[in-house]
Amino acid sequence: MKAPKILPWIAKKAGISEALALKLWRRAAGEAEQLTGKCDGSEYWGLAVERFIDLADEEATQQHAAAQLLPAPRVDWMWKHQSRMSLLSLMAAQNAYRFWQHTWQNLYLPKEMQNRAA
Repeated sequence: MKAPKILPWIAKKAGISEALALKLWRRAAGEAEQLTGKCDGSEYWGLAVERFIDLADEEATQQHAAAQLLPAPRVDWMWKHQSRMSLLSLMAAQNAYRFWQHTWQNLYLPKEMQNRAA
């Protein structure tokens, strides 16, 4: 199983070691595989990455609470925001396609019906 390329970046942002991040990734991947019943596909990877980010944030919060330092900034909001933004662009493209399809049909369909009636 390959770890995602964002693993070191998330580890740094969360203030945890890369070794701990790799352990958290393996745990998240195992949980995602158990929930989805497979170890491949977009549903599996999305769930694994989301769970990994949650685990990294929890671990960072626990480490910083134990050291009584200011907590590291959470990174889960950025992942969720990026997911929402990608879905919005797909929805916009789908709506634009439907608009042009509807316009095209309304523009040329009446002429075809006139030709059939004649």
